[in-house]
Amino acid sequence: VQLQASGGGLVQAGGSLRLSCAASGRTFSTYTMGWFRQAPGQERYFVAAISWSGGSTDYADSVKGRFTIDRGNAVNTGYLQMNSLKPEDTAVYYCAVTSRWYGAQQSGRYDYWGQGTLVTVSS
Repeated sequence: VQLQASGGGLVQAGGSLRLSCAASGRTFSTYTMGWFRQAPGQERYFVAAISWSGGSTDYADSVKGRFTIDRGNAVNTGYLQMNSLKPEDTAVYYCAVTSRWYGAQQSGRYDYWGQGTLVTVSS
């Protein structure tokens, strides 16, 4: 089971990036997908999550109104659209999946993790 996160890069403040998460090895159509981020010297924090059906989403307060999580059209993929990026959004972003929706903000609930993709926002 592998998750591959991609789409990170360097962007100026106010810009946009779209992160992708591709899963292989198992069908994750019934799994919750989440995104977390970790800045240097900090803990890993919850960013967003989406239920297996796409009917439920959850966001950290710091990204509400700027980030959008979706599952796309493919079965084993997910995306994080990031708009109006700020320097404080700079971090390594990780995607993860869990079989549960309850507790989706808690990293310990997730079963599988991707390797992370670096997002750098310059001021």
